[in-house]
Amino acid sequence: MSTRKPVTSMAVNSVDELVYGKCKNPITTKMGIEIGGGTVYPELNHTLPPMIVNESTIQEAYDIYREMIEGILKRAVELHQDAVTIEYETVPDFTEHPKYGIESTKIILDVMKEYNAKYGIKSALRATPNDMREMTRPPVMRSGSFWDGMLEFFNGCGEVGADYISIESTGGKEIHDEALQMCRLDQSIFAMGVMAATDMEFLWSHMVDICNKHGMIAAGDSSCGFANTAMVLAENGYIPRTFAAVVRVASVPRALMAYEMGATGPSKDCEYIGGYLKAITGAPIAMEGRMACGAHLSPVGNAALVLPDLWSNESIQQVQLLSGSAVTAGMEQLIYDCRMMNTATKLGYQKQMMEILQESDCHLDPHAYILRPDVIMQIAPEIIKSENPLVRTKTAAACAVKVLKDAVKDGKVAVDERDAAYLDIMEEQIADIPDDANKFWEEIKEDLDLSKFTAKDYDLA
Repeated sequence: MSTRKPVTSMAVNSVDELVYGKCKNPITTKMGIEIGGGTVYPELNHTLPPMIVNESTIQEAYDIYREMIEGILKRAVELHQDAVTIEYETVPDFTEHPKYGIESTKIILDVMKEYNAKYGIKSALRATPNDMREMTRPPVMRSGSFWDGMLEFFNGCGEVGADYISIESTGGKEIHDEALQMCRLDQSIFAMGVMAATDMEFLWSHMVDICNKHGMIAAGDSSCGFANTAMVLAENGYIPRTFAAVVRVASVPRALMAYEMGATGPSKDCEYIGGYLKAITGAPIAMEGRMACGAHLSPVGNAALVLPDLWSNESIQQVQLLSGSAVTAGMEQLIYDCRMMNTATKLGYQKQMMEILQESDCHLDPHAYILRPDVIMQIAPEIIKSENPLVRTKTAAACAVKVLKDAVKDGKVAVDERDAAYLDIMEEQIADIPDDANKFWEEIKEDLDLSKFTAKDYDLA
């Protein structure tokens, strides 16, 4: 099994080295697309419309996937795009019944190969099966039919030829949801810095081994169920925006575990802290922002476009618009964004483009502010001073609080009084957290609903 190799030094040592389209450790796909080599490519993320998936409807689902990928690639050819990447986020039924997901993966890949042969367009596929382990209560994280189904799906993706695999894993989410509702940063840090970190090491040891076996790239995980949930709750006024921004930065060590287990990127689009991963590991990253509004709203629409190597739309369903299908329209929008950015680079205006994108958002919301490259380079080196995931998570949160307090004081970011006051509350909560995971567990478990998770699956006594 793969073992953890902690990252102890930065891949990037200057903010000037952080740019879109280029990273220290680019990857090359099976058709020869170099991701992170200087060009930003679109990554169209697509999924089925609402439907029941079973033996009587699966052929319809297959036909929809074929229709989607044909529409996506046809429009790319019409717009003279020479290379695209595709992400295929499965519906839960496909991971529960791996044969559905594997056959759909094959259908998508067959069309991609056909378009490459006919039109010369290169493409790459990211397969992202669901983490089905949370479908039982309490979740069973290391065994059982859902775990076996995930492994079968991962292996099947490799057998039919997917380029890379990702997942939005859920280890620790059992208590993180309530931590968000109650604005308990200590519980959030325990969920991500202890539970999720432990699960990431277990999960990604298997994923990396499977990728090595089948010649796939282990891409990256996503804190969608953690930090994206926080961002959406804040956007709807349920929790402070500062709290959501700090949770976002605190998710960095959790995401980093995948790379320490052997993942190489590109990171998952809804992992908004991709810039931190790029700076620490040198891996290419996928990002989403304004193009993700078909899936969820956010305050980081342009700020997220400052550093991507792949520019994504989150996930969009096959529904009909006036112009055509939503996925086809999504590909057109992504292509034009990428073309604009790549042209700015060719004309020598890359830094100006990055500044425009950054400054248009970063002063208006703390979540956008913590995505700034200069903020990333202030926080990221502090995170990796320790190899302990809990200490890293504490450090990430503490640094985010300090950066935001300084920014509020200097008038660099718009934060209302309630949200600003919560920075002091979070600072106090962090100060009370021990560095030792076992001690933290003994202190915090009386505040947790122990019926919601299986302690032994997280190596908790």
